[in-house]
Amino acid sequence: MRKIVAYELLSLDGMADDPDRFITEWDGEMQANLSAVIETQDAVILGRRTYDEWAGFWPGSDIQPFSTFINEAVKYVATSRALEPSWANSTAIDGELIAFARELKSARGGDIGVHGSISITQALLAAGLLDELSLVIAPRIAGTGRRLLDSLPSSRLDVIRTATSSDGYLLLRYRAAR
Repeated sequence: MRKIVAYELLSLDGMADDPDRFITEWDGEMQANLSAVIETQDAVILGRRTYDEWAGFWPGSDIQPFSTFINEAVKYVATSRALEPSWANSTAIDGELIAFARELKSARGGDIGVHGSISITQALLAAGLLDELSLVIAPRIAGTGRRLLDSLPSSRLDVIRTATSSDGYLLLRYRAAR
């Protein structure tokens, strides 16, 4: 069975939206961490807002390794509207997210990523479908914004990996305890 792995960038106070406010450096350890997360993924689930922002940026980007990964990955988008602008390998999720994610996990393929889509990560965590959570926590307080882990049911996560980058970012990887 495939794993669903979320990769999220957070401020020290848990904010996840607009990470350019608090992710101000990108060092070698952070790059290696991202590469390790995406190397097993061949598909992603995105929220509509993330899709709209990324479809206008990543097709023309040369920021590696993520641009090659995200442009080649199969992208499933939680939306009720047509996917405009179009982006290679993208399709709208037909039906309800949780049922779709369950079915996708049982299909053949590599891991399924969730990147930058706060609501999708929250919904999959709440439904018990998220297998791993990879966090990059910046040494900065954002002060305002959307918190990734607000309003979720209590759940146990087991530590897979912890590290600190040379610029002081925490690189954390957790597995959902079952």
